[in-house]
Amino acid sequence: MYRTRTMLVVASALALAAACAHDTPSGPPRPSMSIGNPINTGSKEPYTIAVIGDMPYGPAKLAELPSLLALIDADPKVSLVVHLGDIKAGSSSPCTDEYFASVQTMYDGLKDPFVYTPGDNEWTDCHVASKNNGLYTPTERLQAIRALFFPVAGQTLGGRKKQVLTQADDPANSAYVENAMWMESQVVFATLNITGSNNDLASWGSPLPADAASYPSQADERASRANANRAWLDKAFAVAAENDAAGVVLAFQADMWDATGALSGYDDLVQQIGALAIASGKPVLLLEGDSHIFRVDNPYSPSSPLFALHPATPVVANVMRVVVEGSAAGRTEYTRLTIDPKRKGADLFTYERVPLQ
Repeated sequence: MYRTRTMLVVASALALAAACAHDTPSGPPRPSMSIGNPINTGSKEPYTIAVIGDMPYGPAKLAELPSLLALIDADPKVSLVVHLGDIKAGSSSPCTDEYFASVQTMYDGLKDPFVYTPGDNEWTDCHVASKNNGLYTPTERLQAIRALFFPVAGQTLGGRKKQVLTQADDPANSAYVENAMWMESQVVFATLNITGSNNDLASWGSPLPADAASYPSQADERASRANANRAWLDKAFAVAAENDAAGVVLAFQADMWDATGALSGYDDLVQQIGALAIASGKPVLLLEGDSHIFRVDNPYSPSSPLFALHPATPVVANVMRVVVEGSAAGRTEYTRLTIDPKRKGADLFTYERVPLQ
């Protein structure tokens, strides 16, 4: 369990513990952080979101970020913005509180709700060893990211707040405030903390700060996050089944099929997502960043060169994957993704790349 981040979360956690200690009907109900209407079953009109990732990646992209956000704000079709993680470059890019706060301020200034899932660059890679990002304990940086980007559990950033389900409501995985879920236009959306650096299997290196023992170790972090993501995936598809959703969208940072690096840390997730997609029978869309180059494919298809990258990959026809553009040298853009529940099958999801002119 991670150290408590804010007094709000302290109070909520104590309330959760007290509620869970009583299993009699007369005991006080456990307060929910997921207020409002995160599961909107009545919406059947098209729903458009802007998807970005690996942004800003280096000084040039940081300088362009205000213009990109203004372009998104000016898009009348966009109802929500999703960031797939990596708010900084992976090396020689300090992981300071000041930098995190400056970027968070820009994203919080968006007019539409802003949903963010952490990437490896802002916590897993925040150590002094080969990355040259400053001397931090990665799990301490993850706690800092949570406190800054998720100040109110179950509520997005952005000018127009949106209520979402949050895994902070789950006593077994309450640290994972960043894992969010909502339903619009007959589709269930879920974000998961699945990161690059082989899902945090790449060593943090040494030395670590003197107080590193005060924060979760790398082994403990991997185990607890694996449990949380496994439970959140199951919940996403369960919510979809309960509400007869037309499809499921899963958003996370890692490109789990990036053959330029080690991939064993994603084997279990690839198998679980595939099995859940088969059982669902509905269109499933994966939104990923991390590898920086835009692509659309189905890595669960035996005809894909990616299919053999994970052992025991199930054959799944109803999965589509979109990897967003995000490299320092690539075009600055966002992906305009539209969900139209009146369309069937793969046509449920349509996309358009919108460049910064």
